[in-house]
Amino acid sequence: FSKMVVDAVMMLDESTLPLNMIGIKKVQGGALEDTVLVPGVAFKKTFSYAGFEMQQKTYKDPKIALLNIELELKAEKDNAEVRLDNVDEYQKVVDAEWNILYDKLDRITKSGAKVVLSKLPIGDVATQYFADRGMFCAGRVPDGDLQRTMKACGGAIQSTVHDLNDTTLGTCETFEEKQVGGERFNFFYGCPKSKSCTIILRGGAEQFMEETERSLHDAIMIVRRAMKNDAVVAGGGAIDMELSKYLRNYSRTIAGKEQLIIGAMAKAFEVVARQLCDNAGFDATNILNKLRQKHAQDGIWFGVDVMNEDIADNFEACVWEPSIVKSNAITAASEATCLLLSVDETVKNPRSGQGEAQMGGMPGGMPGGMGRGRGRPM
Repeated sequence: FSKMVVDAVMMLDESTLPLNMIGIKKVQGGALEDTVLVPGVAFKKTFSYAGFEMQQKTYKDPKIALLNIELELKAEKDNAEVRLDNVDEYQKVVDAEWNILYDKLDRITKSGAKVVLSKLPIGDVATQYFADRGMFCAGRVPDGDLQRTMKACGGAIQSTVHDLNDTTLGTCETFEEKQVGGERFNFFYGCPKSKSCTIILRGGAEQFMEETERSLHDAIMIVRRAMKNDAVVAGGGAIDMELSKYLRNYSRTIAGKEQLIIGAMAKAFEVVARQLCDNAGFDATNILNKLRQKHAQDGIWFGVDVMNEDIADNFEACVWEPSIVKSNAITAASEATCLLLSVDETVKNPRSGQGEAQMGGMPGGMPGGMGRGRGRPM
């Protein structure tokens, strides 16, 4: 996953690194190792009416129409009223509805678009119309996926069919619809306007995939931060143990009570290395003693080596973390501690402890021994 996350961030625009251009789609089934990185936009195929199976599934250099239009015959509102004198007038009303729909479909076809995506439903008539003309359509596309497609492929989301031209239509090198697990996905490769990618996450249980998604999000944020701020320090508790050593030595130069405060903060920094050892099942005391010795001998970048149950120079082992992340973490922890210490006393609502006393200490509010079972042994 580490290579996948780095590749995903490297595909983005280097100046802004927009997080919303990385889509994470979860497909239940398969193994976690089946997770793939798609260099483009991908989203799950939406509900389609009869006729979609006749549509072509692969296009080269297609024009993409992004719409916010309902391409189906809409039922009139309940309070709509049309007064007619004869059958011919009723037929004119029906014909007008069909002509409006076919006019929209004809304009979309003449624009040269081969892939039609709409935020609103595309009905069975429109689906069959597009299939007969070798076009692909998808309705009810989620707004987030439509926006990402627009930013990646260019064009604009249109609420009318009268302005469809080369400036409002998007494009990509390849469009493809294919099966992923038990779902069908639409893929857009070679998006010209903005670099984008999609991670299709596979796994067994839904909770497992959600946890993996959170871990991926954290990893992506760290890589983005590292690319924006190239100052790094060694991870694995190395920088924390070095700060602990520095503060412990500095506290001994202070005569007042501040020595105790600085010494306590120095001890608190060792929690990171200790927690890493506990998570990996190591003997934390043994590892911390080795780290204290190494850092006393100017081994600045020595931290926990999880792979070999020992300590190692984590800077040489390429276990890094951005220095700005570490400084922000220390600042946030210090501010939270100061906030807690500034609380002089806490106030408890006296009513919160009266519940059981008022109920007589027994279910149903009966006197002691006279609750459920009328005092008999339960």
